[in-house]
Amino acid sequence: MKRTLALLTAIIMLASLLAACGGSNKDNNSGSNSSTGGNTSSNTESTGNSGGSSGSGEKIKINLWSFTDEIPKMAEKYVQLFPEKNVEFNPTIIATTEGAYQPALDQAIVGGGSDAPDIYAAEAAFVLKYTQGDMSDFAAAYADLGLTDDMVKEAGIAEYSVEIGSKDGVLKALGYQATGGAFIYRRSIAKDVFGTDDPQVIKDEIGPGWDKFFEAAEKLKAKGYAIVSGDGDIWHPIENSSDQGWIVDGKLHIDPKREAFLDMSKRLKDNGYHNDTRDWQEAWFADMNGSGPKPVFGFFGPAWLINYVMKDNVGDTFGDWAVTEPTTGFFWGGTWLLANKEVLKDEAKKQAVADFIKWVTLDTSETGLQYFWANGTMVEGEQGTKDSVASSVVMEKSNGELDILGGQNMFDVFVPANANATGKNLTQYDESINLIWRDQVREYAAGNKSREQALADFKNRVKDELGIDSE
Repeated sequence: MKRTLALLTAIIMLASLLAACGGSNKDNNSGSNSSTGGNTSSNTESTGNSGGSSGSGEKIKINLWSFTDEIPKMAEKYVQLFPEKNVEFNPTIIATTEGAYQPALDQAIVGGGSDAPDIYAAEAAFVLKYTQGDMSDFAAAYADLGLTDDMVKEAGIAEYSVEIGSKDGVLKALGYQATGGAFIYRRSIAKDVFGTDDPQVIKDEIGPGWDKFFEAAEKLKAKGYAIVSGDGDIWHPIENSSDQGWIVDGKLHIDPKREAFLDMSKRLKDNGYHNDTRDWQEAWFADMNGSGPKPVFGFFGPAWLINYVMKDNVGDTFGDWAVTEPTTGFFWGGTWLLANKEVLKDEAKKQAVADFIKWVTLDTSETGLQYFWANGTMVEGEQGTKDSVASSVVMEKSNGELDILGGQNMFDVFVPANANATGKNLTQYDESINLIWRDQVREYAAGNKSREQALADFKNRVKDELGIDSE
């Protein structure tokens, strides 16, 4: 906590100094951000001068911060659809690579002024810092924007997304994606080992529970298959189905379900149930197209893993995949939208910000962002990528059939998957602690250290790097 207070104090002092020196000039900021290699700034303007315009008739300028161009492209679509809103978006995009996004965002929020973010995005790895943690007091409550709990319920927003976006029951952020996880498996392997590729049958082969999963792993091994590519494939279901997060009452806590990952990782390796890959590396991608040492049965993941990762890596296995309920409910990833509480001081800007956030996160109509997103119709006249969205109402009236899944409607699985996920086990330190944990688990699974030493080293590194004591 002392480190956090010191950091915030330093940020405030730096922001004040920059303001005094003229360092908050937009051109200077653009140049500085561009030097990180991840920033673009441009204006997306609407036409027309009614509905949400300021009293002077000038365009309402909204500073939009994100770590990809995804939300800025949504802003372009918004002004195209609703020119009468008379808004102008000024996007700043800074990639999360090398940790560049958060420090820049924090400085911009704390510094305030005309260049401060009005709307900003945060992904699952660090969103709690902005909704419940050190930077949460800068975010406006959705209720103060006129976005009510009743709207959330009517849209059928997944509860885990609300839990993550809330602090002490006050909603401060929502997402547009839903990232509840499923088990994504090869149909041909299912038929060979289990006699069918029916998702209703396969879900009972791989779960519920990890005992069933390892029974399936043994059956697959007998036929020369790996059940997953690497231990990272089971980490996300384990992490996000645990009862408690890494921090309890200010101290490091190892939930029994997360501690069990040590043993499950070693069990996978010792028994040859996987190809011992690391997620996001070449061997992991190779297992998606069947070119690894052993053909891999499946991967745990949300819709985005299918549509944005596997689709471009499955090669000749395209169409040989299906989705079913996972071994345990979980979510993985996602992006949440927040509003700077400073927008509440300007009625016109407040309304403009609220209208955009509502369109992205709560609008269930066929002109709402989520309907376009779910059906892959963001660009008129083109069939784009379909994705699972936050609103179950939208998914239930959308077409989730995918060729990569042999024509299966993914929403039949992802609607309940989103409902079965929980957001109560996250902390703002997860990104850092997870990296340390995964390193120690790999060392233990490889036989390089004892279980006891791996746990001790984990606790010591968390203490040394984050200043957090163990229970």
